[in-house]
Amino acid sequence: MVNFNGDIIGEDVLFLNQENRGLRYGDALFETIRLVNNEVLLWEEHYLRLMASMRILRMEIPMKFTLEYLEEQIKKTAQENSFSNQARIRLTIYRNSGGLYLPNTNTVSFVIEATALDSPYYIFNADAYEVELYKDFYINADMLSNLKTNNRVLNVVGSIFAKENDYDSCLLLNGSKNVVEGLHSNIFLVKGKTIKTPPLQDGCINGIIRTQLINIINKLEDYTLVEESISSFELQKADELFFTNTIKGIKPITKYRKKQFSSVVAQELTGKLNAVIRLQKRDLV
Repeated sequence: MVNFNGDIIGEDVLFLNQENRGLRYGDALFETIRLVNNEVLLWEEHYLRLMASMRILRMEIPMKFTLEYLEEQIKKTAQENSFSNQARIRLTIYRNSGGLYLPNTNTVSFVIEATALDSPYYIFNADAYEVELYKDFYINADMLSNLKTNNRVLNVVGSIFAKENDYDSCLLLNGSKNVVEGLHSNIFLVKGKTIKTPPLQDGCINGIIRTQLINIINKLEDYTLVEESISSFELQKADELFFTNTIKGIKPITKYRKKQFSSVVAQELTGKLNAVIRLQKRDLV
């Protein structure tokens, strides 16, 4: 069951057609969200990012698109799919049909999907995870790259490259050949007591967990957080590399080329991230 503009309909019902601008031009945004015990985790952060992204793309924000309304729609979708205990939610906003590159309207529609989520909290997983650079295409270092739009063809072909070459994931570069992010995650690099992550100006997604970790690390006395460009030459000199996203939390990279990485800091930060999530849930009660 999916939620289309507030109505719950079966997955086999045809409610989109060839005029859909998300299909035609990638004229759409999405949020991937965790729902646990019928609570939408980090919802305010997701909501504010979504509203800011809609404004950047000149989408008209409906008056009913309040924090409370969209949260209610997310919960309704999870309940209709019997996933109220824990669910992975995808909320897609797209500009309504009409026009060519220039749209006839800036009004929008939304679709909410719910699928099963493995665990209510982030589970640290240090299993072997090997990555390589993906150099066929590059991320543009601009504000559009910070948004979670449906323009993900680079991530698609990068994922195919990773599978064909037996890598678990790939690292994406921008035009300056700096490491920007993974195929579906932000990236952090640990060297000694310094933890680096690329700045938004390099073109990385403005990730929700990226922001949470930046806030967490900045409060720690043992580490220094730096938002700086990461050269590919730094990778094999790092002590740790790890990915972050909303669904998996923190995923340590164990191998890049000939370098094997530890995961001590990633494990420590996973515990602190779960503590932030638990605190938010308690505040919601």
